[in-house]
Amino acid sequence: MIGSPPASPTPSTSPVAGPAFSLDKVAARAPGLVSLYKSAGVSLRKHGLDGSRAAVYLVLDHSGSMRDYYKDGSVQALADQVLGLSAHLDDDGRVPVVFFSTDVDAVTDIALDNHEGRVDEIVAGLGHMGRTSYHLAMDAVIDHYLDSGSTAPALVVFQTDGGPISKPAAERYLCKAARLPLFWQFVGFGNTRDTQFDFLRKLDELAVPAKRVVDNAGYFHAGPDPRTVPDDLLYDRLVAEFPLWLAAARERGIVR
Repeated sequence: MIGSPPASPTPSTSPVAGPAFSLDKVAARAPGLVSLYKSAGVSLRKHGLDGSRAAVYLVLDHSGSMRDYYKDGSVQALADQVLGLSAHLDDDGRVPVVFFSTDVDAVTDIALDNHEGRVDEIVAGLGHMGRTSYHLAMDAVIDHYLDSGSTAPALVVFQTDGGPISKPAAERYLCKAARLPLFWQFVGFGNTRDTQFDFLRKLDELAVPAKRVVDNAGYFHAGPDPRTVPDDLLYDRLVAEFPLWLAAARERGIVR
């Protein structure tokens, strides 16, 4: 497994003056992300998150059925989009990334000044592309977050192209994680009519408070060619439910 020490998410949860990284700093460190950074800023303002601080995580499906999405650049494109979003919310300039299949294949990061081709670089060092174990990837994110010692809110972008090999375990982890300052935004790659995604829709709609203390998950389907989804639409879908969760989590004392 590729590993890196946990980075501490920024402790502030209230809006502050301006983004974590200014446009000038993004242009200097990652000129290829300037357009994404601008689009992310528009969506954050639209949803009342301008100037907010949060940790941003990325979870990437590395199962065998994902092979073509790695080859055509779809996964790298999503990583760049998430990094552009993170530059507004987190001031460390990097996104912790978990690659998963049957097991957790890597826990590493992607940084502003080292993002081009980073996904291919990481994947080249990984082994067999196995099956799909959501709960192990979720456990890796939870461990990373807890090891950071932070109580700041975190937005976890969790990408997959199908359902998990253990649905009860995935549901159990999501419900337990509802007591932590973690919001899980699931992103589906693939045919929108595929019943593989019924489970993600179920996770999105799990009852509150019967199943979990707050609604800590959202779901967005990016379709069979995620690269065709406009950046502004992607960002709107990534952050739309985050402020609703923040309000509920603060009310419950989950987010301080």
